[in-house]
Amino acid sequence: MTNTGGLLPSWRPGPTRDSVIAFLDASEALPRTARVACFDNDGTLWCEKPNYVQWEFFVKALKDRVASEPSVVDRAEYAALINGDRAAIGELGLAQIAVALTELFEGIEPELFAAESAAFVKSAVHPTLGVPLGRTIYAPMLELIGELRAREFTVAVVTGGGAEFVRAVADDLYGVPQELVVGTLIEYDFRKQDGGPSLARSSRLVGGANEGPVKVNNIQTQLGRRPILAAGNSDGDSEMMQWATTGDGPSLALLVDHDDATREFEYSGHSATLGDDREPIRDTAARLEWTVVSMAHDWTRVFPGEQASVHP
Repeated sequence: MTNTGGLLPSWRPGPTRDSVIAFLDASEALPRTARVACFDNDGTLWCEKPNYVQWEFFVKALKDRVASEPSVVDRAEYAALINGDRAAIGELGLAQIAVALTELFEGIEPELFAAESAAFVKSAVHPTLGVPLGRTIYAPMLELIGELRAREFTVAVVTGGGAEFVRAVADDLYGVPQELVVGTLIEYDFRKQDGGPSLARSSRLVGGANEGPVKVNNIQTQLGRRPILAAGNSDGDSEMMQWATTGDGPSLALLVDHDDATREFEYSGHSATLGDDREPIRDTAARLEWTVVSMAHDWTRVFPGEQASVHP
């Protein structure tokens, strides 16, 4: 049994922390190849409110484009965003607007997109918390990732966001290499030029948004191993978490519950791409007896550099 005194210092003593540590201890009996952990990104590893980070990245790119090409606002999707027209945004739908935003980067090479993504995350400030975006990652989850690595886990980020966007920052933020980021994929066009072959981004998705059942499919096709730990915060993570807990041996489904309006935000995670007929993730967690992390009660601090609170 591991001495738990120094483990997970930002996790308040109690049943949730005990459950996580019990899993960590039990996992050491497994072969290293079985030790795989998959973490959702938005709302699980970093703050996703009031808007997704990648959404803010695309909106900034749109504003920059408008400054040099004012005529782009003739397009309905762009006009709705620039004008903050919530009614028009709702009528057009998130999926249609997301495609339009993706088209802003159509034709550029992957290296340039990665560089612009990383530069944005390094320089942008969270609109309501007032801190750099790189400081809106969850300190307790970083501690958990560290403990998993100490036990020779393969740690992957499985995100509904764009794979290339998250790959550009995952190593710096979480120590997760690019090849262990599974996300929504964009097709590339292969081009033959005088200077040699090149790749250019398109706006076409490969297999749809990486949410729900698609997450499980993409974990298998891209990683080739079933996780024994899956952490998420929304109904878009449900299938991944169910899959992780139906194998043999120790497993852990970890739901991050955003119930702390004081230090972060209070809401129940819901996938915007899967529709409204999904079972609420809190209900799924209760029904399947998953481990639920209450931000308000289980974490002494939320973000790095934040002073730990003694009482919830």
